[in-house]
Amino acid sequence: MDVELIILGLVVVTALAFDFTNGFHDTGNAMATSIATGALKPKTAVAYSAILNLVGAFLSVEVALTVTRNVLNIQTESGALVEGLSPATAIIIIFAGLIGGVLWNVLTWLLGLPSSSSHALFGGLIGSGLAAMGLLGVNWGGVLAKIILPALLAPPIAIAVAFCGTWLVYRLTRSITDTERRNQGFRWGQVGTSGLISLAHGTGDAQKTMGVIALALIAHGSLSVDGIEEGGLPPWIIVVCACAIALGTYLGGWRIIRTLGKGLVEVEAPQGMAAEASSAAIILTSATFGMALSTTHVATGSILGSGLGRKAQVRWSVAGRMAVAWLITLPAAALVGAVSFFIANALPPLAGALTIFAILVAGCLAVWLRSRRQAVNAANVNDEWDAGTAAAVETSAGAGLGSARVDGVDEPLDREAAELLAAELLTRESAAAGSAGSPASSSSTTTAG
Repeated sequence: MDVELIILGLVVVTALAFDFTNGFHDTGNAMATSIATGALKPKTAVAYSAILNLVGAFLSVEVALTVTRNVLNIQTESGALVEGLSPATAIIIIFAGLIGGVLWNVLTWLLGLPSSSSHALFGGLIGSGLAAMGLLGVNWGGVLAKIILPALLAPPIAIAVAFCGTWLVYRLTRSITDTERRNQGFRWGQVGTSGLISLAHGTGDAQKTMGVIALALIAHGSLSVDGIEEGGLPPWIIVVCACAIALGTYLGGWRIIRTLGKGLVEVEAPQGMAAEASSAAIILTSATFGMALSTTHVATGSILGSGLGRKAQVRWSVAGRMAVAWLITLPAAALVGAVSFFIANALPPLAGALTIFAILVAGCLAVWLRSRRQAVNAANVNDEWDAGTAAAVETSAGAGLGSARVDGVDEPLDREAAELLAAELLTRESAAAGSAGSPASSSSTTTAG
């Protein structure tokens, strides 16, 4: 069998693996707030998102064309490979880039960090392109216009839009005294807005994998740029990519769903709907113009903006970890892509491809085994982020109202009062623990209910 064809087959399999990780890595972008507010049950949410991701993948190919033309300089304007670049080397460049994207995706999933799958993919491709061809191997104009610029603009735009939307929602509904009825209405709204994000995610992110597979086929000579522009992508590419991202979405990236839904800011139903509507509008608009926007950047920015619009407490330490992950995603994935290319290029083509594929499988298996030590799933994804607060205050789902049992008495309280009471009870517990260890207080301890 043709060596190039075998390597091409490995590239297609790896591209679909990336698409699969993209699905479960980014599920939280659409469903985290709906799960956090109780608008959708966790398993219902991921199934709903998977179906709409599948549908969205069939709606457009503009982003796929962006990937084939605006990241790597491995082909001329006519579609032929650049002089001196063999088909096998071109395919290895794409293969190594995919490995950088997949490994970064699974690592950040393990850490519960909503980093950008798109930037992991592009970073891997840029790194392998630089390793193979130097600075001339990357289309810097396309990278700047279609990747870097949207990455810089997306978070602040999402924050601003969600901030204004959340402020407006609470302003318009401030006269409604039945808070539970209000929240129930917004939960129904969240079903619609989260669906729009899922549709937009399928429209944008599945296409990136389609574009990578198309680029590999172009490098092999099985497809041409002119053929794509005239007749579109081959239907089989669209179908397999749509199914891969839908399957990944259905499995649910519970770690990242938990970070976005519970870790960044406590989300209420009106706020969640405003955040989701903002994200959907921005993502669908960018996809229309063929901009490879990061769904993660938009969704996270919208959740943060909605928290600021509601004047909720934002966990800035969590936001800081996310920001660091965003900053290092491109260079980290690029480094893995470059190293993967150097390893593959040092061996005969088939041996090199099989070696880096084995490294990919081993890396993913190691991450999966490590994740089993502290599993996050549909049963515990909505547990309180602060375990101490959860133990001190038992709040009911709904309008943000609840009760706390203090010295045997149930006291009704709102969310702000609950947080203050939690801090007081934790202080009492700490003082009790300290006094219990001293001889003077060994005969008496303080217990807070």
